[in-house]
Amino acid sequence: MQNVRFVEGKKFMWDGVSHESQESALAAGKAYQAEGFDLHLCEDQGQFLVYTRRPVASSAAEPSGS
Repeated sequence: MQNVRFVEGKKFMWDGVSHESQESALAAGKAYQAEGFDLHLCEDQGQFLVYTRRPVASSAAEPSGS
């Protein structure tokens, strides 16, 4: 199982938990989404994996302006 996956050029990190069902993975994913994470689910060797990434906040990317 890969710790990192790139989806559409974006880096997602595995949360380290293998789920027996897609429903279980979705339930875990909803908790991450509630905290502001992007979500990607993947099936690997019969297990369902949750990959997350925190989107870059637009205000953090803007220069502070002197």
